[in-house]
Amino acid sequence: MARYLARVGDLEATDTEDPNLNYGLVVDCGSSGSRIFVYFWPRHNGNPHDLLDIKQMRDRNSQPVVKKIKPGISAMADTPEHASDYLRPLLSFAAAHVPVRKHKETPLYILCTAGMRLLPERKQLAILADLVKDLPLEFDFLFSQSQAEVISGKQEGVYAWIGINFVLGRFDHEDESESEAPQELATGRRRTVGILDMGGASLQIAYEVPTSTSVLPPQQEEAAKILLAEFNLGCDVQHTEHVYRVYVTTFLGFGGNFARQRYEDLLLNETLNKNRLLGQKTGLSPDNPFLDPCLPVGLTDVVERNSQALHVRGRGDWAACGAMLSPLLARSNTSQASLNGIYQSPIDFNNSEFYGFSEFFYCTEDVLRIGGRYHGPTFAKAAQDYCGMAWSVLNQRFKNGLFSSHADEHRLKYQCFKSAWMYQVLHEGFHFPYDYANLQTAQLVYDREVQWTLGAILYKTRFLPLRDRRQEGVRQAHGSWFRLSFVYNHYLFFACILVVLLAIILYLLRLRRIHHRQTRASAPLLWIEEVVPMIGVQVGP
Repeated sequence: MARYLARVGDLEATDTEDPNLNYGLVVDCGSSGSRIFVYFWPRHNGNPHDLLDIKQMRDRNSQPVVKKIKPGISAMADTPEHASDYLRPLLSFAAAHVPVRKHKETPLYILCTAGMRLLPERKQLAILADLVKDLPLEFDFLFSQSQAEVISGKQEGVYAWIGINFVLGRFDHEDESESEAPQELATGRRRTVGILDMGGASLQIAYEVPTSTSVLPPQQEEAAKILLAEFNLGCDVQHTEHVYRVYVTTFLGFGGNFARQRYEDLLLNETLNKNRLLGQKTGLSPDNPFLDPCLPVGLTDVVERNSQALHVRGRGDWAACGAMLSPLLARSNTSQASLNGIYQSPIDFNNSEFYGFSEFFYCTEDVLRIGGRYHGPTFAKAAQDYCGMAWSVLNQRFKNGLFSSHADEHRLKYQCFKSAWMYQVLHEGFHFPYDYANLQTAQLVYDREVQWTLGAILYKTRFLPLRDRRQEGVRQAHGSWFRLSFVYNHYLFFACILVVLLAIILYLLRLRRIHHRQTRASAPLLWIEEVVPMIGVQVGP
């Protein structure tokens, strides 16, 4: 619990004066716009079990350092030479927040998602090539060709899974004796959580699966390989404590808004075909509308496709709505298949946890006000009661402020449909038990929004702790060598002095011997010189 409280305390301004902090940038180039996130982390603590402690940078006002621009980068498809100009405001924003002394060692990752995936590959490459060519000319960030890419839906799902589990502390290996103890696995690793994310257009699921799966038929085995991602978050491939195997799938067309469009297409086609066969005029005028079980009682609407129109009026039958949505799940008869006939790895529902984001949270909280811990029967009862209310009553409740501040008229109008769709996806599509108790719907985790970009930078920088440890090792080795060299040179210096002194002494001793030898040799000569003159004097007279 102390660690989690500390994470809440991380919401204060980042100390940019701290020289030990490192920084990293991730640009999320989405379909409707691009956002840059600035992250920071202290030096790695040296424990190979621990990941880098990456957090989102906060400015002086303790606000997250993030900036968004519109439209999406895919708008540069026909003018790729302006791609770097498009991103310049984001990088200038980041450059102003990251200390200048840190720019050259701050990695920059430009990761493009759905919008770019829809472009032809040649246009994708042209945009990326312009970024790689021009951005380094203006910005000093650590950036190379491999750091600008179009990521797949699978990668995006894996990054989202990494992000939520990191924030929840599920990659920690320390034993904790508090209430989280049941999350510990026999291997010493903590139990990770799965994620469910339903946007407007797509739906995504990701969860960890055992490294050894049961034997599957060849066709399912091949499908499983495509949908499974195995990766090592550890800083060294030799350490396998952070090897994870994750099942991740994205279902395009299964988001809340797109599912409503598919449902309306189904209503229009089936009603018009039935009219032709039976000679009826259902839905062709406001006086004879189609009674839609997925809209609140009394709500009128018009479904238009090309030149065709279908008048509908809500009858608010949540159970009937769910039955009509069942064909849109496109399930197969295979026990291992989920939505759209896609293979799904088995989930141990007795020993698993999931977090539901986006529409899973909006459907439970914005109108029904029961977000958080999900309970199937409670949700079904609340959704059924809402659908059965008159549209006029719901509008009055909305005006009286009885719903969430995030709720708007669009939410009120389609809450009945979306709650039924979410329920069908969860229980009929993904086969979650109706009494499943370990699903938490959320928008924020520890008061902060969890983006897939956090998981991306965690994955991209996973080898940095190894680099830091190696550099530390080199510094320690260098320090040890320096100390040894100092001691060695110290003794060598004194040895040299002794040798010089000995040489001087030997030289002086030799000079002394030479002097004594010369002195003994000159003594007889002096005696002869003294004697000879004396003799000469005496002989002379």
